[in-house]
Amino acid sequence: MAGFNRIIIVGNLTRDPEYRQLTSGQAVCRLGIATNRQFKNRQTGAMVQEVCYIDIDVWGAQAESCRQYLQKGRSVLIEGRLKFDSWEDQAGQTRNKHSVVADRVVFLGSGASADITEQEPVDERFESLAQNNKEIADQIGDLKAKMAAKSLAKKKAPAEMPATGEIAFNDEAPFKDELPF
Repeated sequence: MAGFNRIIIVGNLTRDPEYRQLTSGQAVCRLGIATNRQFKNRQTGAMVQEVCYIDIDVWGAQAESCRQYLQKGRSVLIEGRLKFDSWEDQAGQTRNKHSVVADRVVFLGSGASADITEQEPVDERFESLAQNNKEIADQIGDLKAKMAAKSLAKKKAPAEMPATGEIAFNDEAPFKDELPF
């Protein structure tokens, strides 16, 4: 029987990433995210907010990136597969839960804990981009001026034509070249 196990979730991190390196050298990072669903209760007419908490496992190089760049409150898009975990707790009871194994993690907005100050120095790359934009704007202005001049010349050209509608050619001496034939 064929199956399809794919999940895409957008949510906010509920805690800082938990990073571990296994004895095999493989990196794993566990994320906790929350997603919200808002709907109207048909019986009461009140808006209801439903929150779903999901554990995400990220492996390999992406785990390193998550550890480095993510923190609580940050928005992420997770694409992966659903996994069913089963284990026995300290009391000897069997526990179960679903989690997601991420194939792709996309860092979205800056999140609640990231602040941007106006006093940060402007990156030199942005300064050079601004200079390039100014140069391009100047070139566009020059091209517009040339096109306007050509357009004006075309408007004057029909006035120089004879009233008969014929084009007048200047009589010139035949073209002489150095070819023997």
